[in-house]
Order: sequence, then C-alpha cells, then structure tokens
Amino acid sequence: MNFASDNAYSAHPAVLAVLSEANSGAVMGYGADPVTARAEAAIRDLLEAPDAVVRFVATGTAANALVCAQLAPSWGRIYCHQDAHIETSECAAPEFFSHGAKLITLPGQGGKLTPDTLAQAVHVGAGAGLNGGLNALVSITNATEWGTVYTPDEVAALARVAHDAGLPLHMDGARFANAVATLGCSAADLTWRAGVDALCLGGTKNGAMGAEAMVFFDPARAEGFDYRRKQSGHVLSKNRYLSAQMLALATDGLWLDLAARANAKAQMLAQAVTEGGGQLLQAVQSNAIFAAIPKAAHDRAQAAGALYYLWPDKSAEGLDPVPIRLVCAWDTPDADVAGLAAILRG
Repeated sequence: MNFASDNAYSAHPAVLAVLSEANSGAVMGYGADPVTARAEAAIRDLLEAPDAVVRFVATGTAANALVCAQLAPSWGRIYCHQDAHIETSECAAPEFFSHGAKLITLPGQGGKLTPDTLAQAVHVGAGAGLNGGLNALVSITNATEWGTVYTPDEVAALARVAHDAGLPLHMDGARFANAVATLGCSAADLTWRAGVDALCLGGTKNGAMGAEAMVFFDPARAEGFDYRRKQSGHVLSKNRYLSAQMLALATDGLWLDLAARANAKAQMLAQAVTEGGGQLLQAVQSNAIFAAIPKAAHDRAQAAGALYYLWPDKSAEGLDPVPIRLVCAWDTPDADVAGLAAILRG
C-alpha cells in the first residue's frame, strides 16, 4: 500500500501505446518532429489558447525553474507561498537557473496566498530599491502543496494584484489536472482567462512516464526561451518520446479522467480518517489528504506495510495524533484504498 506520492505509480497504458507508435522510423530531432507538433497543438487546444507557446521537459523542477528564470531577471524578486514547491523542494533551482533571483516567501492558510498579503508584500518590495532588488514575478501552485485548490476567482484576484504592479503570474501546475477535476471548470478559466501568464502543466504525476509542459500564453514572454531551455540541457535529442506522453494525456480528456480517479480515491480515505476519529488538517480538494490520525491507527497502518509521509517531517514520529500526508494516484489499487480505509476506521 503506497500512498507516499502520485509519482510512485505507473504510466497509463495509453501513454505507453503512443510511445510505441512514436517508436518507428526516422524523424528530425530536438522537437522538429510531427509528434511534438501534434502534442503542442493538443495542449493549446486543451487550454483554448491557439497562440500559446508550448514546450516540453522531463521534470517539474526543470519546468518551474526555467519558466521562473524566463520571467524574472537575476536581480528580481519572485513572490510565492512559504510552502511552495519552488521554495521547499527544488534545491534552489529557480534561483540557480535565473542566476540569482530571490524567492520572497509569504504565509497563507492551506498553501494559498491572499490578495491582501500579496499586495502588502509587493508594495514593500517596490520600495526595496537597489539593495533589495526589483519586483519581478508572482508564482502560485494549483493544486497547492497542501492539496487545496484556487478557484478561478481567487486566481483572478491574485492576477489583478500582480498585474497592477506590472508583474506576470506563473502557475505551478504539477497537479493542475486535479484542481480542474475538482472545480469542474475549464482549463482556460483557471489559467489565462483568470490572468495567468505562464503555466507549468504536470504530466508525470498524472499518468505520464516523465513529462511536463511549459506554456506561455503571450508569445512575447517566450522570446529567447528555446535558447534558455537548450542551454540548460533540457532539450531532448529524441524529443518525440517526451512529447508523445503529453499527446496521450491531452487526447480524449484522458488527463482529466485520470485526475478525477485519483481525487475520488482521496475522498474515500478522507471519509475514513474522520470516521476513525482522525482530523483532516486541510480540506481535501485534490488527490492529497493531510490528516492527524490516532497513533494506534498509524501503528496499524505501518504494521500492514502502508507507505506514506509523516507531515511536515519525521519529527512527527511518536506524536499522538500523528500528522500524515496520503496521496492517491490514478491507479492506486482500489483494494489498497479499501484496506487503508478499514485500518483508519479501526
């Protein structure tokens, strides 16, 4: 029973099938191939953004770091939540690839920034002057690192603050599909229609083998980006195998179907947590559950071989209740979900 992360499970058969189809004959390398062209068009269609610039990389860290570097100069200030993945889990990659841009971290319940908090920080940053650097970018995560979801209206409110200050808005969408599946809105409503300027659209945690899309809704913001991606070592020679994965997910709504499956499994576990005397620490709005469960339930789960993270760190060991994070994937076995749910209920 593995609930450690949605990257623990397999690639969807449709992804493997498209990879197999792409594995025939000779095509031009470095993205100048028909599969990549089809995949880029499919992502533009998914987002209802016919003019968007779409590029692919193999990891979410590369996607976030390169987009942040594209939108923020080395002397820039990038505003993000204090628990954002670019702050806690990417080994300073955004700072590295931007050659020094500074992450300015802000608080917020459930991993979400509020317009007031952002506006205040941006106002202070605008007065930082030569010593403090220049306001450059706002970055949000949807779904957040706490499994919560920004609505289109919430994104639009943050976009207004950013744009009023002359700053673009980046969205880390490693679990973007889970957010859209929860909200039932269109991908366009949650991105460019709400004011998002650049999106990192995750595939790896949603059925791909290892693929992420970077989307610039205004082509002018992507000027020179191909050189940046090449210089960083993230242009694949046989790019068709990278693109094929995203093409499969973008075909016939598969990306959204897989996310909905993962979300539904999370809801089952969330119900079991509360029925077993545990407490949900955040609203379960995607495929992740953050909860405090009785130590007896934790001990039973560990004895049964369940894998998950103590959250936020290992210092939670020995506490009662025990704070944990459970993450479901599209193909987390139903039997494992039912088994852990039974353990949690006691």
